[in-house]
Amino acid sequence: MAAFAPKVDPLISRCQLGDKTAFRELFHRHRGDVGRIVQRMLGPVPEVEDIIQDVFIQVYRTLQDFQGNSKFSTWLYRVAVNTVLMHRRAQQSRPVLVAESTRPVPNDRLEPDEEAARRERIRAFYAVLDRLPEKKRTVFILHEIEGMNPKEIASLVHAPALTVRTRLFYARRDILRMMQQEPALASLASELLGSDDDQPSSEEES
Repeated sequence: MAAFAPKVDPLISRCQLGDKTAFRELFHRHRGDVGRIVQRMLGPVPEVEDIIQDVFIQVYRTLQDFQGNSKFSTWLYRVAVNTVLMHRRAQQSRPVLVAESTRPVPNDRLEPDEEAARRERIRAFYAVLDRLPEKKRTVFILHEIEGMNPKEIASLVHAPALTVRTRLFYARRDILRMMQQEPALASLASELLGSDDDQPSSEEES
């Protein structure tokens, strides 16, 4: 019995044939999702727009590799995550001033003191995230902030779902401990992480 070829979205097929108009449409269709994951992984840094552009440059260069064996959104998220991780590795080799790395978007609906407190919470939270090892940081953001389940994350980071759950368990534990030590975040620690019955696997912490 002959195997059926995977079905690819006609828009993606047009992009793979070099149709630039189709690629612009693809960009506008998925730009919001890519922007969201980039900003949630990096925080409110000024280079978010540049990294979004880098993601789509990588999409343009590697779209021929997409065969439709998985959802396009999963493949796109993998490109976005890998691009962000490459950016973070590059940034680790050069000093970054805190004032330059955190620029929250102002919220006009808040009073000045509330807005200042919000900015401080954002700064403190991403400072905590930056203290996590990369693997734990990635799964925490994808699960707790992006809302993905361990199986989805596993396909993005090329690790078994059990490994993802283990990293997530230790990431939550470490973040809770660090948040409790941050004055701006101590009162939010329990609310953010909530109660969780997950237990670590017998796998080593990684």
